[in-house]
Amino acid sequence: MAGATAPFETGLPGAGGNQPANMRTLPDYLRNGMKMIIVGCNPGDRSARVGHYYAGRGNEFWPLLYDSRVIPELLDHRDDKRMIEFGIGLTDLVKRPTRGVEELKREEFAEGRILLSQKLEQFAPQVIAFNGVGTFENFAQRPCKPGLQKERLYGAQVFVLPSTSAKNATGRGLKLRYFRQLAKLLEKLPK
Repeated sequence: MAGATAPFETGLPGAGGNQPANMRTLPDYLRNGMKMIIVGCNPGDRSARVGHYYAGRGNEFWPLLYDSRVIPELLDHRDDKRMIEFGIGLTDLVKRPTRGVEELKREEFAEGRILLSQKLEQFAPQVIAFNGVGTFENFAQRPCKPGLQKERLYGAQVFVLPSTSAKNATGRGLKLRYFRQLAKLLEKLPK
């Protein structure tokens, strides 16, 4: 894209000065003026191993993005960096990979809230989408329901999606309905 700024890729462990320097995690794909930033809870082990977002077996993230028309072409985890072409960034609340969110500590969420807040303020997207009710609840420290939230964060509209993880028992039809609501919200944004 002509005139676009380079994506912000930390490649660093991110949310944790207490993490081993050699810990493999996922870089942030962020730049100024993005249409939307999608926030995951933390990388799964498989995603961290292969170096791409939402690479877990059975994770419906990529097909749901396309089927809902959030993005115009079907991508998979190996294409995660291409999300920037669509004005969409990717990051996580906590950067430490785990087999499951239950392995994360309260301190990691606290540190992640601070670091994520700094990123959201710095990159100023129009929409912040949290992948998973638990992701938003751990960030905001309050319960929520999926969908568009009443409050804004750093001027951005906030949308909470059901988790796309294969571990989430929510059916694909319900997940797709929320992704379609998100697509409609994005269509209404000023160009």
